Amino acid sequence: MWQQFLKDYFNFTKKERSGIIVLILVILVLILAPFFYPYFIKEEIFDHTQFENEIAQLRIDSTRKNFNKNFDNDYYNDYSLTGKKYQPVNTEVFLFDPNTASVNDWKRLGIKEKTAATIQKYISKGGKFYKPEDIKKIWGLHPSDVERLLPYVSIKNTVKEYPRYEKKEYTKNTYSYTPKTIRKVDINLADTTEYISLPGIGSKLSQRIIAFREKLGGFYSIDQVAETYFLPDSTFQKIKPYLIVNNNSTKQININVASVDEMKSH
Repeated sequence: MWQQFLKDYFNFTKKERSGIIVLILVILVLILAPFFYPYFIKEEIFDHTQFENEIAQLRIDSTRKNFNKNFDNDYYNDYSLTGKKYQPVNTEVFLFDPNTASVNDWKRLGIKEKTAATIQKYISKGGKFYKPEDIKKIWGLHPSDVERLLPYVSIKNTVKEYPRYEKKEYTKNTYSYTPKTIRKVDINLADTTEYISLPGIGSKLSQRIIAFREKLGGFYSIDQVAETYFLPDSTFQKIKPYLIVNNNSTKQININVASVDEMKSH
């Protein structure tokens, strides 16, 4: 049964076999085409000569631009690019101090007037040359001029000045501690302010002491203050030396005629 099924399934007509062969050939051609492509299509060659020449020209222009940053066109021609040798005009050499040399002195040394004016401007603003090599820092001074003049630089002893700082004198604040004088307080006559002046007593404790005093009708003994609600014994011991009592200021009641309410409130 299975053999018959497979035989019928793989049985092709002449046209079907031809189609399968053509399809296989097309697939093979598509697979092999990328390998044979370079043999049939020639790669186009581009000439980069013009582009390279333009890049070289840009590099030359950039070099000239950077060179002109350090040397003014009014001072020098572009000797590094033209191949010409720089030659100073009216060359004369003699010992000179760059800190005191005038514009004429620099001109005698073969330095352009504009460069000499730049040096004088630098000195007028407080600038100084401390060693012969400092002339290398002069803007616009050609390296060959530096090399030529360096042996003739004679700088007098110049000490490099640093900014001076004035020593400020600060007045010392002297604080003298004055012990707080605590006055004695009559426990029956004192108000909240007087109680607050005692050590460890705040506004709430002072109010409690006075409220307790009013309920009692006055204190007859200093020790009664210790019975005030929420008054720590340590605080009472601190204020006890400053408390006094005047027994005449207590409110007395006659227990023989006092009512129940009067007795309760006492």
